[in-house]
Amino acid sequence: MSELTVKAEKLDAGDELAAKRAEFVLDGPEGAVYLDGNSLGALPVAVPGRVADVVGRQWGEMRIRSWAESGWWTAPERIGDRIAPLVGAAAGQIVVGDSTSVNVFKALVGAVRLAQENGPGRDEILVDATTFPTDGYIAGSAARMTGCTLRPVEPSEVPGALGERTAAVLLNHVDYRTGRLHDLPSLTAAVHAAGAYAVWDLCHSAGALPVGLDEHGVDLAVGCTYKYLNGGPGSPAYLYVRADLQERFDSPLPGWNSHAEPFGMRSEYAPAEGAVRGRVGTPDILSMLALEAALEVWDGVTVEAVRAKSLALTDFFLECVGTYVPEGRVECLTPLPHEERGSQVALRCADAGPVMQRLIGRGVVGDFRHPDVLRFGFTPLYVGFADVERAARVLAEELA
Repeated sequence: MSELTVKAEKLDAGDELAAKRAEFVLDGPEGAVYLDGNSLGALPVAVPGRVADVVGRQWGEMRIRSWAESGWWTAPERIGDRIAPLVGAAAGQIVVGDSTSVNVFKALVGAVRLAQENGPGRDEILVDATTFPTDGYIAGSAARMTGCTLRPVEPSEVPGALGERTAAVLLNHVDYRTGRLHDLPSLTAAVHAAGAYAVWDLCHSAGALPVGLDEHGVDLAVGCTYKYLNGGPGSPAYLYVRADLQERFDSPLPGWNSHAEPFGMRSEYAPAEGAVRGRVGTPDILSMLALEAALEVWDGVTVEAVRAKSLALTDFFLECVGTYVPEGRVECLTPLPHEERGSQVALRCADAGPVMQRLIGRGVVGDFRHPDVLRFGFTPLYVGFADVERAARVLAEELA
C-alpha cells in the first residue's frame, strides 16, 4: 500500500461530509470514480421517488388542482429561496426557471436598461473574453438589441477597461476550462465605481464555494442547477436580482407568469413585484420539483464546509498527480493559490481526447475540452479522497 493510499484512507476517515455520499446514486467501491459533476451532478436518492409522486399523484390524480394544492404555482420562488443561502443571498431575490442562456439574456438586457435609465451615454457592454461560448452569443445579441457596442475583455483587465460608456459587465465566477476563480468582490466593486452594473454567471461556482451575492453587492446573477446542485440534466436555471433593483428591473422577456395579474389576461403588461418579475411563461414543473428534491442533500451542510473539502480534494489530487504522473506529460492549467481556484482541476495533455476515453473505459470519468484539456470536477458531497488517489493513479498508468 502506497503512502498516498494510506493518506487517502486517513483523510476519508476524518471527512465530516463523508455520510452525504450515501444520499447519491453512485457506483460501489470497484465502480466508476465520478469526476464530472462540474458538467452533470450525480443523482440524489430522493429524486426518483419525488418525481414518481409528482407524475403519478400530483399530475395523474390531482391534475390541475396541483397548481394550488401541490404548490406548483409558487415553486419558482420557493426553490429560489432554497438556493439563496448557497450563493449568499437573502430570500426573495431568486426565481427558478428557464435555461441559463435565457436568464443571461434577461439579466444582461435588464442591466443595460438600468444603466441607460440612470443617464445617457452608457452604450458599451464588456464581456468575459474567456467565457463559455453561449454567454458570448447572448451578449452579442443583447448588445444589438440595446444599441450597445460589445467588447470582450479578460477578467483581470476589466478594471482598466471600464469607462463612462460602460453599461454592464458579464463575467464568469469560475472559468469553465481552467477552473480559475475570478475575484468577484473586487471586480464588482470596480464595475460599480464606474457607474455600471455587474452580471455574474455562477454555473461553475454555486454549490462548490461561497459566492456572497448580497455581501458583495452583486447586481444580477444567473446559474444552472445541474452541476454542483445536482438538479438533473436540463434542470431549470435561476436568476438573481438584488432586492433594491427589483422595482426597476425591466425584463426583455415579459410573460404572463411575471404579470402583476397573471390571470387577468390584460392586453397591457404590468410587472409583478419582487423576484416574480423574472418569470416568463409556465414553469417546467417536472424538472423543477426534481430539483427541489435534489436540494434536500444540502440539509445540515454549510457552503464553507464544502469549500474546505473542495480545496482539500483538489490539493490532494495535484499531490497525487505530481507523484504518480511521469514528468512532462501534463501541465496544470488550474491556479495553485486557493483564492484563485474553483472546484476542478484542468490538465493540459497533448493527446487529451484519447486519454480521457481510456480513463472512462477504466472507470475514471472526467471530460475533455478541445483541443488539449483534461477536466476533473470534484463535488465534495460525494467525492472521497480514495476516489482522488485512484483517479491520479489510473491517469499515470495511461500516460506511462
